[in-house]
Amino acid sequence: MSAISIQNLSKTYPPSFPRLKKFFRLPLQPAVEALTDVSFDISEGEIFGLIGKNGAGKTTLTKIIATLVQPTSGRVSVKGFDSVNDEVKVRSLIGLATAEERSFYWRLTARQNLMFFARLYGIKDNSARKRIAELFAELNLEDLAKRRFSELSTGNKQRLAVARALLPRPPILLLDEPTRSLDPLAASNMRDLITSLKDVSVLLTSHNLAEIEELCRRVAIISNGNIRAVDTPENLRRSHKQTQKVTIFFDGLSNIDLQKSLPIKNFEIEKQSNTFILKFNREAEDNLLGETIALLIRKGARIFDVETEKATLLDVLESYE
Repeated sequence: MSAISIQNLSKTYPPSFPRLKKFFRLPLQPAVEALTDVSFDISEGEIFGLIGKNGAGKTTLTKIIATLVQPTSGRVSVKGFDSVNDEVKVRSLIGLATAEERSFYWRLTARQNLMFFARLYGIKDNSARKRIAELFAELNLEDLAKRRFSELSTGNKQRLAVARALLPRPPILLLDEPTRSLDPLAASNMRDLITSLKDVSVLLTSHNLAEIEELCRRVAIISNGNIRAVDTPENLRRSHKQTQKVTIFFDGLSNIDLQKSLPIKNFEIEKQSNTFILKFNREAEDNLLGETIALLIRKGARIFDVETEKATLLDVLESYE
């Protein structure tokens, strides 16, 4: 059984107040197709990434899984339970942390807020206190436990949102940009915490593509409400045909006319002391790099290093826009 199974999911937002706008002869905006025929599964214990530009449908999809929004068509099942027909059960299985959290009580302290939500989860006070202490230690929030939520920085509010999502030990986590607004050290600690979770399935959305590559076994690319690709970060990069930037460092040449000898149309070459630095672009799977290295060696060059800039998830993402 998949932890989360999404089948032919679509969501259309109809125009707002159509009758009122018609009465006042105001322009009627067309319906918004937020999601169209989205399908993929998240395995048990998998950290699954969802990437796309703003407005691509990431937040709508997350809210549907969390039962906050109902789909227009299609189905989402969480641990075999339908998100519409079994919404109470689904909510008990999910921990949700969004990037712009608005449900905390600003006059309560960080600890009081988590105690309040622990009671909503049905956790007894003694168990809740122990669990909150654990989470504060894991997220380095001990010094902020007695501070009002309104006094916390944006990054600390984000960490408290993740702590609340983890409070009932849910088997599934929906994390929307969990390291947003965090300093580098806090972001690193957050990533360590996510990877340390055992038997927890995670849907992670983020604009930090390096973070997605580090944490996620598989990634889905969403664009204009459509899933364009689902695969490992490595396979996505490999499937993306692109131009690579190549830099070759070498010496040992004298009086060689590189302009005429090299099998390259456009290149840059500079000399630093006795070292040549050759730069050019190539298609990822052509023979240009091998031919250039072979020619330099035949001419007597001694090659120190070869650097290539490989495709990134950003390159792959841009190709689907």
